[in-house]
Amino acid sequence: MKTIAIIEDDKLLNEALSRMLTKAGYETLGAHTLREGQSLISRLPDLMIIDINLPDGEGTELCRQAREYSTIPVLFLTARDEEQDMIEAFDLGADDYLVKPFPMPVLLKHVEAILRRTAGEEEGSLYRGLKIRPDRKQVLRDGEEIRLSAREYALLELLARNRGKVVTKTMILEQVWDADGSFVEENTVNVTLNRLKKKIEPDPANPVYIRNVFGLGYTFGE
Repeated sequence: MKTIAIIEDDKLLNEALSRMLTKAGYETLGAHTLREGQSLISRLPDLMIIDINLPDGEGTELCRQAREYSTIPVLFLTARDEEQDMIEAFDLGADDYLVKPFPMPVLLKHVEAILRRTAGEEEGSLYRGLKIRPDRKQVLRDGEEIRLSAREYALLELLARNRGKVVTKTMILEQVWDADGSFVEENTVNVTLNRLKKKIEPDPANPVYIRNVFGLGYTFGE
């Protein structure tokens, strides 16, 4: 089931959108402020419907943050039909734009079109320009391929699959080195991780992808 996040400060409209989308077979997540919307980004909804005018900030800022985190499609709602607003929205990567008031069936058709279009994109985890394509065992950063060894790729895929969670060295040994794990020295994990960081991090001294969690293990992303 596809999940749609609705960030709209008008509570009646928020509830109406949620009911309509639920009836259409979607799961919904609701928020009424920019701050609440920020907390939904990490839940990776299939689509975010964002009101441009939020009580604590601009919805365009939420779109920008969502784009930094992942490739979540965004549909903007606004009471303004100014050309500059539309241009700014699309420059930030918005997938669509609807001016209030609008018929609910029209919004549903826009939602269906966006999800249909984005479903056709290549699968793969994307975070801050880093894309992992499991079907090809391929890693790209900002569109350029990064050559990894089989062990380095397996390690990165494990970390990305558990994005935001701590992955311990024991887990790494069991899932990346498999049955050989009991014979691998702990330093081997450190060496492989350091090689991986040098290849994927723009600045290995200040990593944005893989971070150490002191005394526990490692985490990918925020």
